[in-house]
Amino acid sequence: MILSENELKNLTGLSEKEASEKLKKEGYNELPSSKRRSVFAIIFEVFKEPMFLLLVASGTIYLVLGDFQEAMMLLGFVFVIMGITIYQESKTEKALEALKDLSSPRALVIRDGEQKRIAGREVVREDLIILSEGDRIPADAEMIWGLNLTVDESLLTGESVSVRKMAQKNSEKLERKPGGDDLPFLFSGSLVVQGQGVAKVFSAGVQTEMGKIGKAISSIEKEETLLQKETGRLVKGIFLAAILLCLVIVLIYGISRNDWLKGILSGITLAMAMLPEEFPVVLTVFLALGAWRISKKKVLTRRISAIETLGASTVLCTDKTGTLTQNKMTIRKLFCLDEFYDILENKRSGLPEKFHELVEYGILASKKDPFDPMEKALRELGYKTLVNTEHLHEDWPFVEEYPLSREILALSHVWRCPDKEGYVVSAKGAPEAIADLCHMSASEKQGIYRHVQTMASEGLRVLGVARAVFKKENLPKSQHDFDFQFIGLVALADPIRKTVPAAIKECYQAGIRVVMITGDYPVTAQNIAKQIGLANPEIVVTGEELTKMSGEDLKKWVQKTNIFARVVPEQKLLLVKTLKENGEIVGMTGDGVNDAPALKAAHIGIAMGERGTDVARESSHLVLLDDDFTSIVSAVRMGRRIFDNLKKAMAYIISVHVPIAGISLLPVIFGWPIVLYPVHIVFLELIIDPACSVIFEAENEEKNIMTRPPRKQSEPLFGKRMILLSLLQGFFALIMVAFVYQASLRLGQSEGEARTITFITLIISNICLILANRSWRESIFASFKKRNPALIWVIGATLLFLGLIIYVPFLEGLFHFSFIHPIDILASLIAGIASVAWFELLKIMARRKGEELLKN
Repeated sequence: MILSENELKNLTGLSEKEASEKLKKEGYNELPSSKRRSVFAIIFEVFKEPMFLLLVASGTIYLVLGDFQEAMMLLGFVFVIMGITIYQESKTEKALEALKDLSSPRALVIRDGEQKRIAGREVVREDLIILSEGDRIPADAEMIWGLNLTVDESLLTGESVSVRKMAQKNSEKLERKPGGDDLPFLFSGSLVVQGQGVAKVFSAGVQTEMGKIGKAISSIEKEETLLQKETGRLVKGIFLAAILLCLVIVLIYGISRNDWLKGILSGITLAMAMLPEEFPVVLTVFLALGAWRISKKKVLTRRISAIETLGASTVLCTDKTGTLTQNKMTIRKLFCLDEFYDILENKRSGLPEKFHELVEYGILASKKDPFDPMEKALRELGYKTLVNTEHLHEDWPFVEEYPLSREILALSHVWRCPDKEGYVVSAKGAPEAIADLCHMSASEKQGIYRHVQTMASEGLRVLGVARAVFKKENLPKSQHDFDFQFIGLVALADPIRKTVPAAIKECYQAGIRVVMITGDYPVTAQNIAKQIGLANPEIVVTGEELTKMSGEDLKKWVQKTNIFARVVPEQKLLLVKTLKENGEIVGMTGDGVNDAPALKAAHIGIAMGERGTDVARESSHLVLLDDDFTSIVSAVRMGRRIFDNLKKAMAYIISVHVPIAGISLLPVIFGWPIVLYPVHIVFLELIIDPACSVIFEAENEEKNIMTRPPRKQSEPLFGKRMILLSLLQGFFALIMVAFVYQASLRLGQSEGEARTITFITLIISNICLILANRSWRESIFASFKKRNPALIWVIGATLLFLGLIIYVPFLEGLFHFSFIHPIDILASLIAGIASVAWFELLKIMARRKGEELLKN
């Protein structure tokens, strides 16, 4: 099928109603991926956990001892733990599913006569899709119109050479298969390397060639992050220590008391108390939910490792157009025949005749249905000012495009004029490129550049326009071979985003440098830099200067330069590598095919979601869904919050295990009556698990989160200072718990009463550790002002169940408790609060000195 120009303009595509019906009937345009784990799969994984095995071992020993009730209760706790695990897993997987939906490749379709960008998974059969360079083809389709379209089908054919695509008549006679030049068929997963086209979808989802082969392309990568590796090493170390101590306790108890079964129970209790099985759970939950929270800030996380790096970033390299500015181009000034014309000042009057040709050829050098904001602005001006003149040529047949390249920063369009012999050629692009195409002398170029500088100094983006006539039949290979004549200059304004100056200021407060990298003129970049508050706007390095610098010179210049102008995409990679060599943690934005290497090389590659190519998105770590610089800063803020909360959760886990393990170990060593049994450990774990994975994950950010310098990327999660303070928290809690236990026994209370009071003290100190670790800066009382619904639920449920096991006779017996008086509960409360009093005093002292406790 081949469409004429008029037919192309009149395409309406499917209606939204038709597309919706097809989606319901045929399903989403996606390939089978790894299925979500079933409840049974999660239960099976719980069976393999050390904590589960220890619980089963404890229950079995109680059965051997004839304590049926205790055995049943312990085994019953298995189901509670399964319930918590299933809840955590489902929450994590829902977050990941939401991210997969967001990260689906996009597609530009025509529906109800309008161009609309949708998720690739929503493309249906008979949709009309618009394709351009850098797009990933979302479904199998037949090309109905195209312009120099070449496609990389190596994913399907294994051939690295791109193939030409061409719309064909009688295409139903051709075999629909990948590979081969000049065929009209396009296949899902292939990449548009050059040109543009319109195609009609004939297969989607599992019916595509990709679906038949059965390859699933995962857009969110599963990878083991540095944090996961660090945590894994720590967990292995503690696990081995727990097993060793368990064996020692069994031997000591068995030999000293001649009761080997209870010795095994004591050993199991200690192992359960020491096992930090929460670490991997917390990491999984924090990173998955962190990616989900960042997506709420309009930033998609494609690689989970980026969350770790966000808080450490020291330099953000950003484009100007569309990221710092609104990417809403309007033509502000024209220059032609040595005269300037200000569109804004003369918006109520018509365009003077001498500027008609400039706008006419600017439109001819643009696409008929443009996506580029500059081309849209040209057409908008033309159709406002040139209607009913001879300067608009909708009826001219388009012949050829000479695309913009690194060598020539200009493009040319060739048209067939019905009233003239030969071809009419129009060119537009960077003024120096247009001057070169017109073969101007040095003095003529200087004159043009002087006018360019005048407009660029006002923050305007300047394009040159030229025309040519070509009377030979065969077109030349290069646009340089046309005899171009210079017409004039077009200057466009792109206002800055209103939120950017505040975001730049926030970056500087957070110790993050912002570097603007643009293809625009130095004076234009400087004007924008001054508007947004960029530091050192007087220092500019151009792309031409970059090519002449030695490696050492470049290292020096990138340390002090925040504006790089007239830079081509390939030079972004050079800048990223140099900044990394200088020890910076680099975030880099990009949108084009040529930006992909720089995005991949950066510590945090940030692709544009709205105007970016699929290639750029696939090379990136993050995708800006709204292309707004402010969203990057919001993501950095969120990244810092996630890392802070992760450290707080880990600190709590370390500290809370010290008193639990200690009060399990001390009675065996000193011959005291046993305090904790496996049932007590399980009850404590039911508090610890939701506390570290739900309360701390939902904790709000610290007030100074964006006024402190970035953390060092080499900074470990478990720094010496953090581990020391965490152990000290646990040690002081252990002292108070042990003191209460010994005081109770010495005051003549029974073993059951002492155990009850000690357990209450342990619970209160546990709650106090949660409250104290919510902030390593603010006091417990100040942290109460920060809303955290999970905290209320967990603490409320803990106190409720604590009351039940103390005062319900059946449960009291199962926990080996005895009745206690209110004065005993008050003593436990005071002791529990006293266990964290020293840490609160330390926070006050640190605040007065301006120090950070959470810093390693």
